[in-house]
Amino acid sequence: MDGSAGSPESSVPDPYWPTAYWHRLDDGRVQCDLCPRACQMRDGQRGLCFVRMARDGQVVLTTYGRSSGFCIDPIEKKPLSHFLPGTPVLSFGTAGCNLACKFCQNWDISKSREMDTLADRATPETIANAAAMTGCRSVAFTYNDPVIFLEYAVDIAAACRARGIKTVAVTAGYISAEPRGEFFGAMDAANVDLKAFTEDFYRTVAKGHLNPVLDSLVYLKQETDVWFELTTLLIPGANDGDAELHALADWVMRHLGPDVPLHFTAFHPDYKMRDKPRTPPETLARARRIAMAAGVRYAYVGNVHDTGRSSTHCHVCGARTITRDWHSILDWQLDDTGACRACGTPTAGVFDGPPGTWGARRAPVRLNGPGGLAQVMPAPPRRRSVRIVPNRAPGSR
Repeated sequence: MDGSAGSPESSVPDPYWPTAYWHRLDDGRVQCDLCPRACQMRDGQRGLCFVRMARDGQVVLTTYGRSSGFCIDPIEKKPLSHFLPGTPVLSFGTAGCNLACKFCQNWDISKSREMDTLADRATPETIANAAAMTGCRSVAFTYNDPVIFLEYAVDIAAACRARGIKTVAVTAGYISAEPRGEFFGAMDAANVDLKAFTEDFYRTVAKGHLNPVLDSLVYLKQETDVWFELTTLLIPGANDGDAELHALADWVMRHLGPDVPLHFTAFHPDYKMRDKPRTPPETLARARRIAMAAGVRYAYVGNVHDTGRSSTHCHVCGARTITRDWHSILDWQLDDTGACRACGTPTAGVFDGPPGTWGARRAPVRLNGPGGLAQVMPAPPRRRSVRIVPNRAPGSR
């Protein structure tokens, strides 16, 4: 480990941010050790993720302090069904990704090669302040995988914790063992995108490998207190067969236990996989049945309107404890500790009294500069827009 991690500053950082997980090779190249891809680069070259590059004999991050946009979302949209339900989360991403999924649903961000995509700039303190001012209980690193901007995410997490704000990683979990501890050690919650449950799918469709993701999941369960949930996007004819779904559910039960929620979500044709049809709702229902028959207590369907299968039920008495309509909570039958009101059985998750009331709203947030002061702007009903303007020196205009 030859690099040195940077620290938050009060101004927009240098576009080449030093990183920690890399080493020099005998032929003069440097190897990035952040993820299993282990990209080897000569000066000026970039890794597959596009945002980590070789410069002056080291690996640097080119997107520290830069974002493709900010929004306030419901936490259920991540999706997280058992982490501070009903609360708003300040969501943002950068650019690039260390996988190359043919079906990527956010390909305009994750596969972007245009730095103009990164329109907003903000230091970690600016983001933490904006989350606090807008009433967000957490900040989510999403839209593209935060593993590739680890240094920025970890610094934001530190700034958020100083303000009592949680942090959420929406990630594919494709990260090497050494940085895994630093990355997940900074997070309070995660949704891990388990693309499929075969090596062939990962190799041919996602251009990665399955085992490193499984290693991340076992690490999360055994070595951390991070609350995490799993999501699998079911693609007709690609990863939705009964045998694969049974294998996935059985592995989860053996290695993660019954309390890790599974989300089965519907695919729509996009990016380089437009030859597949949309996922039928019955496929999602079948996957949920298989998971629950294996012993998984909390299994959900997503990207379809299905209140019954999107709601939470007590695994002992069967009572519906959280009724959801898309990302809105319609009814709440848990006490303040998260236990079923009908029988008193605890529900696994992170609950903090009554649920929030943010609902299904999605509100854009503009950041105009680093070290900014938040200013709430007029917005239509049910929407909240926020503009963050730079600090100005006394007497300046």
